[in-house]
Amino acid sequence: MPKQLLIYESAVPVSAARHGKMCLDPDRTYAFSAGVNAVPLMAVEFIRAATEYAIVFAATGEDVLPAAVLGVRPDQNLYLSADAHWQAKYIPAFIRRYPFVFSASDDRKTLTLCIDESHPGLNREGRGQPLFGEDAKASPYTQQVLKFLQQYQAHFERTRLFCKRLKDLGLLEPMQAQVVTPAGEKLTLGGFMVVSRSKLRALDGEALAALAKTDELELLYLHLYSMRNFSDVKDRLIGALAPDVSEPAASDAEAAPAEAPAVH
Repeated sequence: MPKQLLIYESAVPVSAARHGKMCLDPDRTYAFSAGVNAVPLMAVEFIRAATEYAIVFAATGEDVLPAAVLGVRPDQNLYLSADAHWQAKYIPAFIRRYPFVFSASDDRKTLTLCIDESHPGLNREGRGQPLFGEDAKASPYTQQVLKFLQQYQAHFERTRLFCKRLKDLGLLEPMQAQVVTPAGEKLTLGGFMVVSRSKLRALDGEALAALAKTDELELLYLHLYSMRNFSDVKDRLIGALAPDVSEPAASDAEAAPAEAPAVH
């Protein structure tokens, strides 16, 4: 079955009728994310994510949303170890909320809690946290999950509005990252956008003041700062290609648009 929302195999609404006797034994690994090279990122996460990930922007339907780059190849997450553990201090909330997700109605006014039934920890043997109590009401664990997803959804809406302002101000431009492996293979990562430094500098005082007042100007500089992490993504790729080499051969990595920030 094709994956839904990048990492979900079969997300279905959580209900007492279907899941009343089920428990969830959390999996301590992140194998479910092995086939994705980028995941959505909320604006509130920038301050933690900018030190470890390259933060870019990607079109999602009519919206634009931030994303954390996890790899160069379309189906490879370079932030996973060989035993599927996460290799970074900060784990994006999009990953942490799995196997739960909200499904929105067409008018976006109704949200339904769903769970990916392909999660290996979902069971009827009493292992882990029950999803419902004996009274068929959501368990404290499920209520905690709901609270987390409600917070996530609120941050999603704020992030969507933040990105709409970037579009309206004309600050975004296409970008492309290129990596040449020691074997000479040329890999290109595209389809993303970044903030143009020249366009940001050209904003008038009123627009800059408005961005500063909402702390969105800080988010823009965190994004630009994070671009240097493309070098780390490149190093992770080279390490994955030659895990037994302590000092992998040099490769060229370039994130371009326009004015790629200098790496010092």
